[in-house]
Amino acid sequence: MLEPTTSVQYVKGIGPRLADVLGAKHIHTVDDLLHYLPFRYEDRVNPRGISELRVGEMATVIAEVRTSGLFRTRRMPIFQMTAGQGRSRLNCIWFNSTYLRDRFKPGQMVALYGKVEEDHYRGELQLMQPQFEILGDPSEETDGEQRAASSLEVGRIVPIYESAGQGRLTPRWFRGVINTALENLPPELPDPVPAVVRRRMSLIPPREALWRVHWPDPGESLQDLQASRTPAHIRLIFEELFFLELGLELKRQEQKAQVGIAFSLGNRVREAIKKILPFHPTAAQKRVLKEIASDMEKPFPMRRLLQGDVGSGKTIVAFEAAIIAMENGHQVALMAPTEILAQQHYFSARRILENAGYRVVLLTGSLEEDRKREIRRHIAQGNAQLVIGTHALIEQKVEFAGLGLVIVDEQHRFGVMQRFKLMKKSSDDVPPNHTGTGSEAARAGRSLAVQGEADVLVMTATPIPRTLALTLYGDLDVSVLDEMPPGRTPIVTRRVSSDRADEVWQFVGKQVAAGHQAYVVYPVIEENEESELKAALKMSKELEKRIFPEFRVGLLHGRMSADEKEDVMRRFQKGELDILVSTTVIEVGVDVANATVMVVEHAERFGLAQLHQLRGRIGRGAAKSYCILMTGGKISEDGERRLDAMVRTTDGFQIAELDLELRGPGEFFGTRQAGMPNFQVANLIRDRQLLEAAKREAAAVLAGPNEEVSKEEIDHALRHMRTHWLKTYGLVEVG
Repeated sequence: MLEPTTSVQYVKGIGPRLADVLGAKHIHTVDDLLHYLPFRYEDRVNPRGISELRVGEMATVIAEVRTSGLFRTRRMPIFQMTAGQGRSRLNCIWFNSTYLRDRFKPGQMVALYGKVEEDHYRGELQLMQPQFEILGDPSEETDGEQRAASSLEVGRIVPIYESAGQGRLTPRWFRGVINTALENLPPELPDPVPAVVRRRMSLIPPREALWRVHWPDPGESLQDLQASRTPAHIRLIFEELFFLELGLELKRQEQKAQVGIAFSLGNRVREAIKKILPFHPTAAQKRVLKEIASDMEKPFPMRRLLQGDVGSGKTIVAFEAAIIAMENGHQVALMAPTEILAQQHYFSARRILENAGYRVVLLTGSLEEDRKREIRRHIAQGNAQLVIGTHALIEQKVEFAGLGLVIVDEQHRFGVMQRFKLMKKSSDDVPPNHTGTGSEAARAGRSLAVQGEADVLVMTATPIPRTLALTLYGDLDVSVLDEMPPGRTPIVTRRVSSDRADEVWQFVGKQVAAGHQAYVVYPVIEENEESELKAALKMSKELEKRIFPEFRVGLLHGRMSADEKEDVMRRFQKGELDILVSTTVIEVGVDVANATVMVVEHAERFGLAQLHQLRGRIGRGAAKSYCILMTGGKISEDGERRLDAMVRTTDGFQIAELDLELRGPGEFFGTRQAGMPNFQVANLIRDRQLLEAAKREAAAVLAGPNEEVSKEEIDHALRHMRTHWLKTYGLVEVG
């Protein structure tokens, strides 16, 4: 008998060497192997006759190899194989596939899957680049083992797995070893999901689910199988999401058991907040501040995610939260992902907070060592109340006197450990002798002594689809700013092809002549010979010398030093430059209210979230703003959907949902360090309803024990989570 926890090398047909190959696919145990699900299924119960095929459909055909060969054209080698059923023939074509030269032999049976097309030249049907599987030569099958293997290939719905080991481990190989593993499982597998949840969700037993997901019953709907919506799929997907959400819910409860800082919210604090507000807050800002303030009053640490669209006023809300901490005699750390953004926060904080008597400092990696030492001394002595910086804030040398609130901006750009280190600074604090700088309230002599863990406010300007908020930030409470401050005019977005560039430059010229400023964004800095992309360096010269000789044109790109970037941005902010040519370094956080035009060249090459962030740099003043997406060359289907979405809506939440759908969760954040769970069977886009249900059920289970769920069931579920799912849930780490 094999147990789910048995090493995969002990499954018959695997052994130590192939176990190493499987390890690259994160398959280490029998349980991992059985959760390596087919990516599609083929109906080989009723395979199609060649004469029944119709142009345009996806079809599975089982036929006999007749002829095959490689022929070369001027452009590329082409491999052709002709398969037949009786008198019917079907041509199969593969481009650039010299490796197929010796794969097919006349008389072999082969399963083919692909899109049926018409060969107009010969008037016959063909499959272009079909997936294929050689089913063997019946004349060679003599022993019972080969016949058993053959019975897994035809006459049933057959699972198709991704190959592994550069094609060494084929779908046919996986079918054999998975079948062996299933046959050697114990007759009953313990079910870690509590009975009440199984009843409510109508879940089938785990052993039955594993059998049916790999070897579906003959009557199973092929459509449900392909969509992962059979009872077997739903059982396995829900189980994975349930234990993830159970882990997150447990973390939330553990956080609430930690000692935090219960901030006082008296009249003095309220008056201090009112004093700094530059405008009347929106209803959304009031609601969100109330949620944050309510958390900060509680005796356990706040863990809250603040998300809002570009320009929705998150920064001012963060400063209001900072005042609550500072008025209670604590320090605040604000960590931003880039120096430009840290500097912008620093200038905003000084403008808004210094007049009220708060001491604000900036600590970034590019400062000279002497200056850094001096700032670190101020932080350690408690003289600096609001400390703004980049990852330099998490260096070991930085010690806070009494850290009460951590604000992390543009959250997903930081690794999990970076956030964790900054939060831990509060636990390491030493109560200082307060020297009495800062606001009048702070000068009143309250101690900065820390009683517990700092509160954490995570801000992101990239709206996060609900599915990701439930997983990536599942242990954070979420506040949403879904309203723009007054005086913002909606941005008009248009797409034009690059052959209308002259009209675009005329329009930009008129806007600049009227006293406004413009951005022109390119995807690359320099051109290379293979790429026809216009490059920022070349085009800035072109715009400066030929198109806009009467205007002042600046250039900003990622290879410039921090000082050079800062100088260019400062000049643009002061109005000393009319047009800023840039790569995507302006994507985040640069705020110039007078900029009303953004031209994005080769817009089809940018991601959707990136385009939305870029567009957020304009429309920050009262004047009408325009975003012009210029396209050049052939645009992919996904590219068309991205551009259409940009023209259709300025709602960042709608855009985020579509971006997640187009790119998938792993790509959505562009980095694995973002802490995405490593799912075996679940897919966040496809399974969002099951994710919602899993969150609800996990909370209900941990509300027990009660008449619905016993202590034994809860303990069993938690043990299972810790042993089986830590590799998934352990990544989702905020505190």
